[in-house]
Amino acid sequence: DLDIYQGERIILLGPSDSGKTTLLNCISALDSPTAGSYTFEGIPVPRHNSEDMTTFRRDNIGYVFQFFNLLGDLTVLENVMLAQEIHGGRDKARALRVLDNVGLAGLENRFPSELSGGQQQRVAIARSLAKKPRLLLGDEPTGNLDTDTTAQVLKTLVTACRKEKITAIIVTHDTALTKYATRVIKIDSGKLVGDEPGGRPAPHAQTEPA
Repeated sequence: DLDIYQGERIILLGPSDSGKTTLLNCISALDSPTAGSYTFEGIPVPRHNSEDMTTFRRDNIGYVFQFFNLLGDLTVLENVMLAQEIHGGRDKARALRVLDNVGLAGLENRFPSELSGGQQQRVAIARSLAKKPRLLLGDEPTGNLDTDTTAQVLKTLVTACRKEKITAIIVTHDTALTKYATRVIKIDSGKLVGDEPGGRPAPHAQTEPA
């Protein structure tokens, strides 16, 4: 059993093959749980219907992956606005605002090849935030970055989520990053084995998004 509350910024820890990515895939409706129930803001999440599951993801979920997956022939701003367009609308002012929130103001006309790895991951974060998701999921989003850049990027991610009032669940192997979370959840062999406060105070809002 797991309750996630609105505004939380959660670090999900666990060894390889412990079930972290499977849990994220169930939360994002990429996969359907084999048993039990899953509600999002009090409403049952669609299961076993790929079209309904896709609509749920599009309307509610932002995802940041380990690999940046940016389009190299589009500028930073165009990459972010493309995500908005797929969601159903373009909002240049918001795209520029989220780029500012992740520390990329002034780089909107650069191409991905002109950016460092940390900057490219910040673009990926901005792209996920630009469509105003209710919940942002990160599957090892700093796995390809060095230690210093990892800390900078994760701090940027959780700060941007706080500003945008977006709930976040981030998978990482790096226990040092728990200081940026409001809550730390540990998983092993498909079971939740730990749930404790992180290094940041928990938000007051207690509305359950998932």
